[in-house]
Amino acid sequence: MSNPWPHELSLGDLYLSPVIPAVLLGFVLAGVTALLMNRFKLTRWFYAPSYIFLAIWLLYIVLVDKMWIHF
Repeated sequence: MSNPWPHELSLGDLYLSPVIPAVLLGFVLAGVTALLMNRFKLTRWFYAPSYIFLAIWLLYIVLVDKMWIHF
C-alpha cells in the first residue's frame, strides 16, 4: 500500500525533507509563544525557561507534523 502524501518537498530541483519546514515553523511558533509568555510574565514560574522553550518547540514540531505533513 503506497502513501498518498509526498515523501519530499521540492523547491525547483532541490528536494527537502518534510521535517525541515516543520522544524522551522515550530521554531517560529515557539518563539511567538515565548514572547507572549514573557509579555504576560508567565516565565517567572519556571525554573529553567530555556528548557520550557525547547519543550514547546518539540510539541509544535509534533503538532505540525501530525496536522500538516501527515506522515
